[in-house]
Amino acid sequence: MLIYRSCFRCFDVRIPFPCFGTRPQQIGLLIDLPLTHIQRLQSVQNAAARLIFNLRRCDHITDALIILHWLRVPERIIFKVVTLTYRALHGSAPPYLASSFAYVADMPHRRRLRSASTEQLDVPTCRRSTIGCRAFPVAGAKVWNSLPSDVTSASSLSVFKNRLKTYLYRRCYETL
Repeated sequence: MLIYRSCFRCFDVRIPFPCFGTRPQQIGLLIDLPLTHIQRLQSVQNAAARLIFNLRRCDHITDALIILHWLRVPERIIFKVVTLTYRALHGSAPPYLASSFAYVADMPHRRRLRSASTEQLDVPTCRRSTIGCRAFPVAGAKVWNSLPSDVTSASSLSVFKNRLKTYLYRRCYETL
């Protein structure tokens, strides 16, 4: 992807993975990306915000991102993963995704646990720490379990997205 800066120099940003795709295999791989890849994606987002507001490279970008109401790249990845997880749990995603998740309360040997009264998901064990823990069922369950209950107990997809984006936005820009 080529990005043109105001000084008319061209920077070539090469991202070695499918960027923000809609397939769960692609979205799952975005979780726990190396920091260098996250920084490259963030620089692309920052360049887009600078282009919209006609900012120089030395200007602060946080205010522009807040005005645009854009999440930063790590929070955007979490948003995509958790939204697809919500759709899988509530039947609006393909059936093969729904079979990837199980509530702790639905498991017979875990019904007496305190977590059985919540909407926690069972996190499958992963055999390979490099890619196995980044698989969509593992990553989706981990991120889902880290969300507050008022977000996960939403009644519809639009309410869920609204609450999730508000939660992630506050977490992203908590210092402001």
